[in-house]
Formats: sequence, C-alpha cells, structure tokens
Amino acid sequence: MTIQKRQFIPLNIAIMVVSDSRTEETDTSGKTLVDRLIETGHRCAEKAIVADDIYLIRAKMSAWIADPTINVIISTGGTGVTGRDGTPEAVQPLLDKELNGFGEVFRAISYEEIGTSTIQSRAIAGVANGHYLFCIPGSSGACRTAWDRLIKAQLDFTTRPCNLVEVMPRLLEK
Repeated sequence: MTIQKRQFIPLNIAIMVVSDSRTEETDTSGKTLVDRLIETGHRCAEKAIVADDIYLIRAKMSAWIADPTINVIISTGGTGVTGRDGTPEAVQPLLDKELNGFGEVFRAISYEEIGTSTIQSRAIAGVANGHYLFCIPGSSGACRTAWDRLIKAQLDFTTRPCNLVEVMPRLLEK
C-alpha cells in the first residue's frame, strides 16, 4: 500500500498577546510565534496586544472567531494564577469543543523544561466556529515549547498519522 504524499497547506493564523505591560517594542512572545509560523509557511493574519481583561480578550477573540479568513488563533499570556490572569475564563465560554489533551501534553512537556512550575500553567485549546484556538503562557520559552513541540505538527497537513488540518473541513458539521 502506497501512502500518498501530501502538500503543505498554509493557514491564516492570528496572534493575541495578552498583557497589561507589553508593547510592540517589548513583546517577545508574540514575535516568537509570528516568526515561527511564518518560517513554517503559514501566514500571520493579524497580531494584537490586548490588556488582561476577560471582556477585552473575549471581544477580540470573538471578532477573530467570526472572521472566515482566519483559521487559527493563538493567544499568549494570561494563563497563570494571578488575579489579572483571565485568558482561560475569557476563552472557555467561546469554545464549541475543548481539546483537553493540549493542556495536558503541554504541561507534561513543560515539566521536562521547568519542573513543577508547570502546574501554574492553565494552557487550553479548543474549537470555536471552525477555528482552532490555543491559549499558552506568556513567556517566550512557553511559546517556543508550544509551537515547536505541539502546535506546529498539528497545523501541518503532512503530519501522519493525523493532524488538525485534515479535519478542518468537518469542524462545522452538524
């Protein structure tokens, strides 16, 4: 049996930096993600820095979820445990389905790198209106780990045995 070679499918990915203090000049996490997704062959559809406020996060995320030209949304920041960390609370109500394995595997991989500090991460992922959403911690290291070891392969149509891209046409089935 011959396995047919697949062609890479570039996706439009929006990047949200959740921070009360970062600016375009001081943001390293969002830049890390943009650089990596472009190097991989995807397109950066939009990048925004949003204050760590659940309603501001939810408003921007909702606009992107409603945009049919965006395939994937990755947020960085706001996944910790402080009083201002509200990304999971902002995003979870918007999800049609949660990809529980993402947070579980991200924390397992992070444990290899940062030890028990990984329990402070509330990284989540899911599907909303046919878009994939990934919410990862705000450090550049966490962005590298999430992209390099999880997200990149799952957003690559050539990844076998399966990937998230191949099921995209079926995300809105009823």
